[in-house]
Amino acid sequence: MTTLSERILRAPAGEYVDRRVDRAYVHDGTGVLTLETLKALNSGEIAFPNRTYILFDHIIPANNSITAELQHELRDFACSGTLHFSDIGGGICHQLMSEGEALPGEIIVGADSHTCTLGAFGAFATGIGATDMAAIWASGSTWFRVPETIGIWLSGRLCGSSEAKDLALTYVSHLGMDGATYRALEFVGDGSTHLSMDSRLTLCNLAVETGAKTGMFYADSVTRRYLETFGQIITPQEPASSHYEQELGFELDDIVPVIAVPPRVDTVRPASDLCGIPLDQVFVGTCTNGRYEDLSRFASIVKGRKVKIRTIVAPASRMVLENAIRTGILSDIVNAGCTVIPPGCGPCLGAHMGVIGKGETCLSTSNRNFINRMGVGGEIYLSSVSTAAASSLAGEIALPGGDV
Repeated sequence: MTTLSERILRAPAGEYVDRRVDRAYVHDGTGVLTLETLKALNSGEIAFPNRTYILFDHIIPANNSITAELQHELRDFACSGTLHFSDIGGGICHQLMSEGEALPGEIIVGADSHTCTLGAFGAFATGIGATDMAAIWASGSTWFRVPETIGIWLSGRLCGSSEAKDLALTYVSHLGMDGATYRALEFVGDGSTHLSMDSRLTLCNLAVETGAKTGMFYADSVTRRYLETFGQIITPQEPASSHYEQELGFELDDIVPVIAVPPRVDTVRPASDLCGIPLDQVFVGTCTNGRYEDLSRFASIVKGRKVKIRTIVAPASRMVLENAIRTGILSDIVNAGCTVIPPGCGPCLGAHMGVIGKGETCLSTSNRNFINRMGVGGEIYLSSVSTAAASSLAGEIALPGGDV
């Protein structure tokens, strides 16, 4: 009668435990603060470098000289030892960890709130602050309060133009932005078996937008086949009869394209209600929707046509970019008039390569639409890749599958 979180942390919900961390990672933003704190703790020594990752993704290439100087110091530190390091163009930290690094049953911490993405592999993955990360670098372990769990039961299959992002925004709207604070979301039911790893990563990615500690799937045959492509052989996790604090159910056949309207992720409306809203920019990418499956879906819609507004596409990693080149979908995207930027986060946090101006409106496949998130005074609508593709062709919010 244990949940997946309780199984991995080896204690019932509500208890505090000290546990060894299997993988710990930072990006170029949080890594600077972590390194500063580590030096104050113990002169910069990392206890377990083989479990430690520094992954540049947030502001790369550097957008000014100050950023460049900070990255230079962190880069020198990363290259001075045996820890894992990814520099410019490698990709978004969560995506890189999903490419054969994160494994079922592991305890994974990242100095970024969307570390919960990796719960898609049956791992307990959660975001922490830079100070806590420095302590983990120094000791290799940390403490957790074992979270209560909300069970999200899925049945049926996604159909038509609906995709995992629509389901993700739908469950966020049901729970609200604080409705799952310090809970784990456990995605279960027959419907979960029909979801690809890319879809599962999207669903777990938005768990933190409800206040949740993590989102999780049980590792199954889909997980096993995916990880085998990276040379990782795993044993699937058998779901147990669990006691959930709360349960929600979703029939996947009933999910429709939806959009989160600014400035809240949980204010969600059917995309059909918002058609015709003029757009200045469409952004496709991020740790939510920058994977190969996403780019392939986008390319299939815009192929042979031309976008009407500036459309920025960011592959989530170099591997995604290489696959897009190899299969030809990158050419379809570029020929449609889109701009492809290096793998990374830039526009999502309003850092560079896609910042919007005051009075501008962006439709984004990212995970947050807070005030000033992508630029001071701009407005952000959040959608699926299919909705973003249809809207880029129309120059306004448009329903996927319709004439544009």
